[in-house]
Parts: sequence; C-alpha cells; structure tokens
Amino acid sequence: MPDADPKKDSAESPDNRKAEDKKPPEHHEDAVVVTQHTVAVDGDAVSYTATAGRIVLKEDDDTKKASFFFTAYTLDDTDDPSNRPIVFAFNGGPGSSSVWLHLGILGPKLVEFDEMGNAMSNPGRLIDNDHTLLTHADLVFIDPVSTGFTRVIDKDEERSYHHFEKDIEAVGDFIRRYLTTYQRWASPKFLAGESYGTTRSAGLAGYLQNRYGLYLNGVMLISAVLNFQTIALDSKTYTFHRGNDLPYVLYLPTYTATAWYHETLDPELQERDLPDLLREVEAFAETDYLLALEQGSRLDDETFAATATTLARYTSLSVEFIERSDLRIEKFHFMKELLRDKRLTVGRLDSRYRGVDRYDVGSMLEHDPSLDVWMGPFSAMLNDYIRRDLEYTSDLVYEILNPKVWPWNYEKFQNAYVDVSETLREAMTRNPSLKVYIASGYFDLATPYFATEHTVAHLGIEKGLRDNLEISYFDAGHMMYVHGPSIERLGSDLREFVERST
Repeated sequence: MPDADPKKDSAESPDNRKAEDKKPPEHHEDAVVVTQHTVAVDGDAVSYTATAGRIVLKEDDDTKKASFFFTAYTLDDTDDPSNRPIVFAFNGGPGSSSVWLHLGILGPKLVEFDEMGNAMSNPGRLIDNDHTLLTHADLVFIDPVSTGFTRVIDKDEERSYHHFEKDIEAVGDFIRRYLTTYQRWASPKFLAGESYGTTRSAGLAGYLQNRYGLYLNGVMLISAVLNFQTIALDSKTYTFHRGNDLPYVLYLPTYTATAWYHETLDPELQERDLPDLLREVEAFAETDYLLALEQGSRLDDETFAATATTLARYTSLSVEFIERSDLRIEKFHFMKELLRDKRLTVGRLDSRYRGVDRYDVGSMLEHDPSLDVWMGPFSAMLNDYIRRDLEYTSDLVYEILNPKVWPWNYEKFQNAYVDVSETLREAMTRNPSLKVYIASGYFDLATPYFATEHTVAHLGIEKGLRDNLEISYFDAGHMMYVHGPSIERLGSDLREFVERST
C-alpha cells in the first residue's frame, strides 16, 4: 500500500536523494565572518576589524577553481581606508599555512615565548602583540592551496596546484580578487613572505606586474631563498648535490655561529664578537675554501690538510671528521656531529635549540628540535583563535604543515636550479619605486644568511637601485621573531620599511 504522506514520499524519492548527495560542500562558496576587536600596543588601545573566511576563485566561464581561506585585519577609524597600505602575507614550505607570520610577528595576537624562544606553557597562550604591523598597514594572511582551510573545488585537480607556477598564479589571482572585492586597488601594496614564501613573493612581484599591471610598493622577505643552488639537497640522501660545491661555502659561517652559540670553539674565537668573527669566516669561505673545493682531486696534500685544520677551527669539528668528509661538511652531518659527545643534536630551523635522538650513531637527525618547540603552541593557538575569537567554524583540518603537497612540481626548472632572483631584479628595474627588505638569522640552517648575501650580490641590480634593497641580521634562526630581542627589532624594521616605502 503506498505511503499516505505525499511529503514523505517526495523527500525520500531517488531523485531528491541524489540532489541532496550533490549539494556542494559549504567551503565551496564565498563566506566571511566579521568581528570587532581591540589590541593594546605600547599601552594604547587599537581598534580593528577582523575578517575570516573564503573567497572562491573562478574561471572566466564561472567555473570554480579553488576556495581560498584568508584572515584580514583592517584598522578602524581611518580617514580613507582605500589609501591605507595593505600587506599580503604567507609562509612557505611548500605546504605551510600562514600561521607563523600571522601569530608570530605581523598580526595583532602573538603566541607567547620567553626571551630565548622557548614555549611558556603547553598548549600555549596568545597575548597582545606590541610589534604588530597593523599600526602601519592593513593585513591579509593567505593560505595557499592545500594549506590552512584552503581547498581545490575539484579534488582531481589538487596536484596541479602543487606547482611552482600554478601556486604563484593562484595566490596572485586571490590578491587581485581581494583588491577588487574590498576596493583596495588605490592602497600602497606589499608582500610579506617567509622561507619558500620569499620564493613565492619574488615570483609574485613579476606575475602581478606582468599579468595585472599591479606594481608593488615593497616586498618583505623573512629568511629568504631566491636561488636554490645555494641550498639545494638531494631528496634521497639529504646531502648537497654532487658537483655543486656552493652550499658548503655558504653554510660555513652559520656552522661557525652555531658552534660559537654552543661554546664549542677555541677560547680565542669564543671570546670574539659574533659579527666580527663571521666576517673573518666569510672571507676564508669565499676565497681559500672556495678555491680548495674547486680544485677537487687536484688539490695538493699540504693545502688539503691546511684547509681541514682551518675548517676544524671554525666549526669545532675534528680534523679527522672533516678530512673524511673530503672538506665538504653536509648540514645534517653537522647538526648531528657538533654536540655528539654530549648526546645532543642542534636544530635545522634554529640551531640554538638542542635535541636528543634515540641513537647517537648515524648522520641524520630524527627530528628538528626547533620545530618541536614551536609546532604545538602555534597549532593549538591558531585552531582555538580562529574558532573562538574570530568565530569562523569549519570541520576541515586546518593544515599547519601539509606534507601531501610533495613532491612539489618545478617543471619550469628542469635540469636547472629554481631561481627567482632574475624575476625580482626585473620587477625592481621596471618599477624603480619597489623596495625590498630581507631579514636573516645567524642561526638559520635552512636558509643561511650568507647564501642570501651571495644571491643579492649576484642580482645584477644597477647601482642606482641598490639602495632599494636592505638586509638585516638577527641573533636567532629561521623564525627569528620567537626570540625576544629579535622580534622587537624586526617589528620596528618592518614598520619603518612600510613608512619609507609609501
């Protein structure tokens, strides 16, 4: 006997069940949550509006491509918001969300660390950020595809976004869409990137200029890598590429800085001021050491022995270890070897941190002790802050660091190292008003400061534009802003940079 309730019959019909099954996920649509806040900066109350949500990128035929999650902060009570500077910020990885710059240095809230960069508590605590850039510019934190809450619409297309060029295009298209939606084309425009985010930033400076005629006022690069020849590792062995001796030269000053920090150098060197000591090591690295490596097996025994002795002096590693390494100190070998006699390792992202591996033998770290300190507080505080303070709800995983984006596609650079330095040079040449600020940490074994200096020295920028680019150095590592003295100076540098560039 048929059901007497026509509504029930209709709701359970196969056609209706199929329609319900096809209902698009909520995150496939534009949606934002707007909240009002106040932050104390140097004792003064600063009122601002936070916007957290999604912008869906579309093709010209209205086909949806990707749902970009972002968090934006705009200062209240400004005379003309459309003319206020705006900074688009992101981290790197590839595969990293924007959490680190967001809650580490730029945003109005900060994950709390002590003066040395150790977590104050577990799971962590957010505090008002005295160093926020919000006082000088509005901020937009972008999570690229497969990071944060950002997702592709067609899951089958996800891998295509894990791609050097596609990633730049997608982030660039989001920036264009944001400027249009929120009427900010008249604002002075900045990019802020960290690590691979600096690679993305240099690429974006060219893409935005060439594709949309969007000329930037400034680019802020935190722990920069613009030419991968300076740091490139073999993905299987985690050693520098055979035949490319440049990283051995460019990492040496950071090895010295690390040994100096852990007080393993000879007393005469240990008592030196670090920047002064590093100038001496840099001079050796780019002259005698570079020449010795270039000669390969043609190097005579006397010079080989003398070079090994000098390397041992500047790194505190044994002469025997260095000779067995053929004068080529791999960075992971160094991290494992430096404090091996104490059964300790040192960090990759910040070599001030010490770790303990299960085994003292071997040449590879089991984990990065610096990332271990940071990961928990940043992850917990971001997930709580987004939902509780900014009132954005989602059942999606907020991907802090998503390893599934690997292997990243660099097909444009087949049989060549990834290099965006020429893109940056061209952008600066065509836009002489473009300013570049670079922050480098002395204890960064991921993107060492001397590698950045090498790249900048080889940009080929004409003399009249060289003053448009500056580098600042910090007594910390890759994320120098977790270090108390460094965040104070970095925050000041960034605010002054925005002022000068507008």
